[in-house]
Amino acid sequence: MQKMLLFALALAMAAGFSACNNQPTETTETTMRMQSDYPTPPAAAVQPETFSEHGYERVDNYYWLKDKTNPEVIAYLNAENAYADTVMAHTKDLQETLFNELKGRIKEDDSSVPYFDNGYYYYSRTETGKQYRIYCRKKGSVDAPEEIILDENKEAEGQQAFVLAAFEVSPDNRILAYASNYTGSYVEFTLRFRDLTTGKDLPDVIENAGGGAWANDNTTVFYTRPNAALRTDKVFKHKLGTKVKDQLVFEEKDELFSLDVSRSKSGDYIFLTSGSFTSTEYHLLPSSQPDGKFQVFAPRAKDVEYYVSHHKQKFIIRLKDDNHKNYKIMEAPLTGFSDKKNWKDLIPHDPKVMIEDMEVFDKFLAIEVRTNGLQELRVMDLQSGAMQSVTFPEPVYTVFSSSNADYASTKLRYGYMSLNRPSSVYDYDMTTGKSELLKQQEIPSGFNPDDYEVKRLWATAPDGVKVPMALVHKKGMKLDGNNPTLLYSYGSYGSSTDPYFNGNAFSLVDRGFVYAIAQIRGGSEMGEQWYEDGKLMKKKNTFTDFIACAEELVKQKYTSPKRLAINGGSAGGLLMGVVVNMRPDLFQAVVAQVPFVDVINTMLDPTLPLTTQEYEQWGNPNEKEAYDYIRSYSPYDNIEKKDYPHILATGGLNDSQVLFHEPAKWVAKLRATKTDNNITLLRTNMKSGHGGATGRFDRLKEVAFNYAFMIDRLGVK
Repeated sequence: MQKMLLFALALAMAAGFSACNNQPTETTETTMRMQSDYPTPPAAAVQPETFSEHGYERVDNYYWLKDKTNPEVIAYLNAENAYADTVMAHTKDLQETLFNELKGRIKEDDSSVPYFDNGYYYYSRTETGKQYRIYCRKKGSVDAPEEIILDENKEAEGQQAFVLAAFEVSPDNRILAYASNYTGSYVEFTLRFRDLTTGKDLPDVIENAGGGAWANDNTTVFYTRPNAALRTDKVFKHKLGTKVKDQLVFEEKDELFSLDVSRSKSGDYIFLTSGSFTSTEYHLLPSSQPDGKFQVFAPRAKDVEYYVSHHKQKFIIRLKDDNHKNYKIMEAPLTGFSDKKNWKDLIPHDPKVMIEDMEVFDKFLAIEVRTNGLQELRVMDLQSGAMQSVTFPEPVYTVFSSSNADYASTKLRYGYMSLNRPSSVYDYDMTTGKSELLKQQEIPSGFNPDDYEVKRLWATAPDGVKVPMALVHKKGMKLDGNNPTLLYSYGSYGSSTDPYFNGNAFSLVDRGFVYAIAQIRGGSEMGEQWYEDGKLMKKKNTFTDFIACAEELVKQKYTSPKRLAINGGSAGGLLMGVVVNMRPDLFQAVVAQVPFVDVINTMLDPTLPLTTQEYEQWGNPNEKEAYDYIRSYSPYDNIEKKDYPHILATGGLNDSQVLFHEPAKWVAKLRATKTDNNITLLRTNMKSGHGGATGRFDRLKEVAFNYAFMIDRLGVK
């Protein structure tokens, strides 16, 4: 699924800027460098393509830019990158300062908190100067000798990028199955197997594979494989050490559904999950019977989602349907589970409380819930039915369960953070109701949470709905309308934009910025209905909610349109493209990362990655009503002859989610159409994909570039 987010002391900025003056100054036309101050930007050749759809004729002058095998396309992207570097050359010192600040907040030699799984304590760590993580384990005790099972730095040697996608150790703890690539793509991987006693990879190599799940025989692995459109539509069975052709176990022919395969926490079952954005279907197989046949848990039904976990005495199900939109928890017997008459309520539906996830243990059930936009953790004693809640000290925060691999554990591992509180890891003792702090994120360059103020605001959307925002700024800031502000959001796929700790953002906050998060419809911050009210034929609520949040910040004098920057990526980049078409006067600078802006062309091409599954998010444009609605907001198709803000668009040449040509076409058409003299830049990572640079320091350089663009365009000194 694509339920897809972005993330100290003020130091000297560019030459001529005061190192000790953190107060913003007014931007004027005489000090702001405009497009005419630089060499002429690259101009993409106009090569009209005409399309006839639902009785309309549509001309696309830049359709040709989608072919990355065309040398002219690559030359154009390189020219755009060179132009972006030229325009931003005067911020080189600022970029370096920002990079050093961002890097200074990272503890370079760090380690995660070990978690217990099948006799070993697993953790990862980083080393000073190295880009990637090192995965390790210790047998039986955290004090045992360290065993390195995968060093990403070694895997990435000589490569332009490295992505580790899946990581599963065999039940006998001897073989590591891992899926990775060197392209930066988040869809296409190679599955390999490492003998952990020798550290050498086995001859078995499976190309174009996804994650895998081990059977109990320690030689059988079930794995997924995507088709040409990158929809995971097949599950295969592989026997280690054999040259027999892998057996196709299951093929999902419905283009709205994708497959996943996993092993239950109990270790007793292999789960094969087929899911769309609105319904799911589980198939299961005892992991002790790898040559058996998968059995349907419950047949798929329209607008019914269910998620299954195995308990040694029953199955536990998280269920959503038309009558239970916020989910409820049910239980089913180990036999006869396919008959829903045998299912019983364990935790009933509450229209005010959304059940987002669950963790099943031998004696306890932990659930993640959301009420009034805030997250909670609740724990049920499976014998007595008693329910307890984990309490938190702050009014705005983010909490999530994490690394709970041990079925027999009586402790719930969870993470906690807020906009001004670095991430902390806790163990919650489910028998005593007490939390133990295991680790708090260290900020080497120094950080005092009490220097900052966190607030929750509510904006009013055009239809009267109240939309929440979370924001952080330095204490003592004046509400005079002159504060530079970054407003971030996503607003799609039901993915909630929570107030997590973003250490990077303090390079802005310490320069006088307000950092704000808009929790708009299309996410699930206020429950499942919040998500449904921001998709399909209600998608425009997402955009008008965001505009309402920006207007509220201006109304309450946090900022002004000339001091307001906005940022979003992927579907959040679609948000950026729409709102600058609707209200270009409201924003001064826009950073749109891998933006999904060519919606009509993409959704009409079923050969492109993920298109058909997306019909349940945006609508099927082959149907006229949906086409007309999508066409009315599609950013690329609604560019007009008018003034636009300063815009930086980023892309990835190997992006498999939002293909690189979308931001490239958008920028080309903007330049050819808009009437202003503001800067419009395109920056494409020619070595990676949807997530940008894969190394942690290279990624910070990209963040520094984006922040320098915003600081420069807002005229902050």
